[in-house]
Amino acid sequence: MLDKVIKGLAILASFLLLLSGARWLFDAPGAAAGLGMDMLEGIGRSTQISDLAAFFVVAGVFGLLGVLRRQAVLLYTPAALVGGAALFRTLATLQGAPFALQMIGVEIIMLVIFLAAARRAAAQPG
Repeated sequence: MLDKVIKGLAILASFLLLLSGARWLFDAPGAAAGLGMDMLEGIGRSTQISDLAAFFVVAGVFGLLGVLRRQAVLLYTPAALVGGAALFRTLATLQGAPFALQMIGVEIIMLVIFLAAARRAAAQPG
């Protein structure tokens, strides 16, 4: 039962990440606003859209692949990405950024979900 809950949560988290990535590709101003960002201008806009779309799409794809293939190693990618985001968002306060508790909380929850899914996948016979 717990395995199914963890698998379901990991699939949900993966789809949410994919949805965020798609939003960066098809509605970048809306995606930016959802994260409390302004759209950049010039080459900065290209970087903003491509880097954030890549972050979310890669995390979502690897999350889904890891769950569906039951391969723990694939689940470490989204775990590292969302965990890294939480860590670096916290460190951003050293440069004057506000502490974004709600965003960090979501990232930590996703981190725990992906690590739990990886642990379950590693424990299952191939």
